[in-house]
Amino acid sequence: MQTEMGRPQILWADDEIELLRPHIMFLDEKGYDVTGVNSGVEALDEVEARPFDVVFLDENMPGLNGIETLQRIKEKHPHLPVIMITKSEEEHIMEEAIGSKISDYLIKPVNPHQILLAVKKILDNQRLQGEQAQSTYMREFRELAMRLGGRMGAQEWSEVYRRLMHWHTTLGESGDRSMLEILESQHAEANHQFVRFVEDNYEAWMTGLKEAPMMSHRVLPEWLPSAIEGADGRPVFLVVIDNLRWDQWRTIAPTLRPKWNMVEEKTYFSILPTATQYARNALFAGMTPGEIARVMPNLWIGENEQGSKNANEEALQQGLFSRLGVQGKTSYHKITNLQAGKKLADRFHELKGQEVITVVYNFVDMLSHARSEMEVIKELADDEAAYRSLTHSWFQHSPLKEMMDAMAEMGGRMILTTDHGTIRVDHPVEVRGDRETNSNLRYKVGRNLGYDTSEVMELRNPDKAGLPKPNVSSSYIFGKGKDFLVYPNNAAKYTKTFRDTFQHGGVSMEEMIVPFVILDPKGV
Repeated sequence: MQTEMGRPQILWADDEIELLRPHIMFLDEKGYDVTGVNSGVEALDEVEARPFDVVFLDENMPGLNGIETLQRIKEKHPHLPVIMITKSEEEHIMEEAIGSKISDYLIKPVNPHQILLAVKKILDNQRLQGEQAQSTYMREFRELAMRLGGRMGAQEWSEVYRRLMHWHTTLGESGDRSMLEILESQHAEANHQFVRFVEDNYEAWMTGLKEAPMMSHRVLPEWLPSAIEGADGRPVFLVVIDNLRWDQWRTIAPTLRPKWNMVEEKTYFSILPTATQYARNALFAGMTPGEIARVMPNLWIGENEQGSKNANEEALQQGLFSRLGVQGKTSYHKITNLQAGKKLADRFHELKGQEVITVVYNFVDMLSHARSEMEVIKELADDEAAYRSLTHSWFQHSPLKEMMDAMAEMGGRMILTTDHGTIRVDHPVEVRGDRETNSNLRYKVGRNLGYDTSEVMELRNPDKAGLPKPNVSSSYIFGKGKDFLVYPNNAAKYTKTFRDTFQHGGVSMEEMIVPFVILDPKGV
């Protein structure tokens, strides 16, 4: 992030900015572009309008003062370095500034060389940190390449995926595009190998012929009882954020640290299709979709049936809780829009005294789908880094964050998880199907599917994969990696519309390897 000439960008906010022109000219001669503004409000406008490397803030500006401006900048740009300039070292002022994560502070009057030294210290640290990150990744690149060339189990795949996502975040902050391209190439190769791993093992996992990783239908039966027991009588809040990837969880995790301690952080594998209808119903039922359709046909809504495919989650969960012997009062709350979220947040303390409170929050799913339909969202989230940033911004100001604060105040244990992740697709694969074939872009189920077997993962025996069989000859196919499935007669239109959108339902690390986290409030 610099001008075409590579000059670092500085924003300087001071109500006496005109008196600082000699300082600004000095910095210009030293190779820095300085934008001067007279107020905190103008500073906020400039930060939103274009990127900066460093911001100088006068603490004692009239109107919106330096501390208030700093806090607002950090809400939206937590990693932007800010240097506070103050007339005094009063303890309460510096505590507020340091608490808001300033990078440095200077005492007035300042001279140009002080300013230059402060800027160099920050930018050199950023450069050194970036170079260190690149060096460390190149060492790990070789290790990851060796692991990808060997045989790995499910746990090792989870570790590789988490490391790759760590490097996406770390190298993304360094801004080195060439290094990111190397990482993206390695990630694509990893996904290619992961798809082969799933193809080779999926049916054996679902039939019990091979030891399976933890999967959707076993998560709550096997992990919930011990989590409840560990809560020692405190309420348990089961929070399911629909469509939450591992990297998105790691993006919002720092926001929870002031009030929550991590008890356990792990992953599980979403079942196929990695779609809400299948994965979330399996999660709440503690059964595979095939078992739900067979044992409780009134609670399973098939692909070609009318109505919401997840309308019976609460009933499925109640059946599971009964089988698990969950004692005490429980409740289930599904949030599908902002108004419903605010309403539940406002009355959340009314739930006090319940044993298990389940909150399903659909916003991330709505966001990812909206991205393919709303140009505003497309512009805000045009890649994974922007998608993570958008998730972070949403979460900070969401009713869900308010609910989590209330959960901490109530002293409860929180289990935070999801049903599946999502992936940004970029390569169309043509398939053929009849009028009854479903519309999802990452998987198809039908009787007369036509496709190149090398381009998709196929499950020709749904019974062996824990899936319902709408018709005797029904089979399932799944998009691999970043592929998405289109029909020949509208391939060009669908390709233009959905390329570079976030989708789910297929086979990739992003969709299948998802977080399961247990947190306790601080002080418990």
